[in-house]
Amino acid sequence: MVSRILTAFALGAALIASPALAQDKAAAPAVEAKPLTYAVNADPTVDRENILVLDLSNGGRVLIRLMPEWAPNHVERIKTLARQGFYNGVIFHRVIDGFMAQTGDPTGTGQSGSTLPDLTAEFNAIPHVRGSVSMARTNEPNTANSQFFIVFYPRFALDHKYTNFGRVIAGMDYVDAIVRGEPPANPTKVAQASIASDNKAPPAPSATTDAPKITADMLSNSQSN
Repeated sequence: MVSRILTAFALGAALIASPALAQDKAAAPAVEAKPLTYAVNADPTVDRENILVLDLSNGGRVLIRLMPEWAPNHVERIKTLARQGFYNGVIFHRVIDGFMAQTGDPTGTGQSGSTLPDLTAEFNAIPHVRGSVSMARTNEPNTANSQFFIVFYPRFALDHKYTNFGRVIAGMDYVDAIVRGEPPANPTKVAQASIASDNKAPPAPSATTDAPKITADMLSNSQSN
């Protein structure tokens, strides 16, 4: 399977309409697209069905507000896999300082995903700001499956090219502490992924503290891959 490592590249296409198509468009009533809501509700008690909970092996709990308004099919995929226990024990296999932390591949290689079919892209205008959560894919648009990444700092070059489906609303400090590397020598894991409305307790402490103590060199991007 082609590697699903996140890459940024320019996309362009020219669309030429036939005269008949142009006439049809002129005759059709204008339909105003519903504007997307850029803001997310940071209240963890609201709409818990659309909050992804990541219990990390560094001892932290991260809450991600899922946004079906932005990408309904991608949100549904994440919820399905979380409830299946797919992400439990999966490492953050590609973590680049100042960029993002990527997970969701059970092989830890960045070249695999779930057995579910790949998703059709739901690119949107939501900016990739700090804490944005977006789907990884290959160079082909419709290849997102299970891998996703969390953005450390704004990366607007990813807008309209990757499906932005949520944002961290709590625990970003634990995201910042995810061990860097491609892959890291001692990777941080998703000890448990769940949906907030399912009210799952964090795993036992022994299962969430298997990562070494975070040091300054682990948070740098200078360690060998």
